[in-house]
Amino acid sequence: MEKNSETLDQWVDERLAAISPDNEWRPDPVMARGRLGERLSAGWGRGFTWAAAAATAAALGLLAFSTPRSLTPPSSTSSVKLNPQAKLAPEFSLKDAAGNTVKLSDFRGKVVLLNFWATWCTGCILEIPWFVEFQHKYGERNLAVLGVSMDEDGWESVKPFLAAKRINYRMMIGNDEVAKRFGGVSSLPITFLIDRSGRIAATHTGIIGKVKVEREVEALLRK
Repeated sequence: MEKNSETLDQWVDERLAAISPDNEWRPDPVMARGRLGERLSAGWGRGFTWAAAAATAAALGLLAFSTPRSLTPPSSTSSVKLNPQAKLAPEFSLKDAAGNTVKLSDFRGKVVLLNFWATWCTGCILEIPWFVEFQHKYGERNLAVLGVSMDEDGWESVKPFLAAKRINYRMMIGNDEVAKRFGGVSSLPITFLIDRSGRIAATHTGIIGKVKVEREVEALLRK
């Protein structure tokens, strides 16, 4: 097979994103990819078609699921079209890992990818390397990635995670007040794309897929 791992990741992302599960559970693409990889390395490569892989990845994604701890399972929803007429994103003021105050309004004039996440959230851990890549790739074009952790023990869990993953964007610890302003944040991960004027152009609850999010980021940066 000539397709590389990046192509496989994109391909699986798109198919998992098309799945619309009910509200009782959530696909775990990390576990699904892991199981698919095990089967490929075990000898499925010979005679194993990509059509068969598609069916396998989807099935494994459905079978391998996890529910976020202390939060209701996320529904698979997103703003498919960017909406320049959407409401202004709520203001917040939080401390980053260095103790500096971060206000959302400080980033007016930039495109902001605001991600609510937690260290125990499998889907969040899948997405974070994408956001690290986006910050590196588009930072000079005025993209600002901001992370808001909803971990109950705050920096105790988050700081070691930041060091291990080499996070290159601003990270804060969230609270109930900020979560309420953004609709309650009852599911993780949830990502808001905010345009240069400070309006919420797109909202993604759950894992949507790297390709889709990057296309939306690029569309906002072109404006």
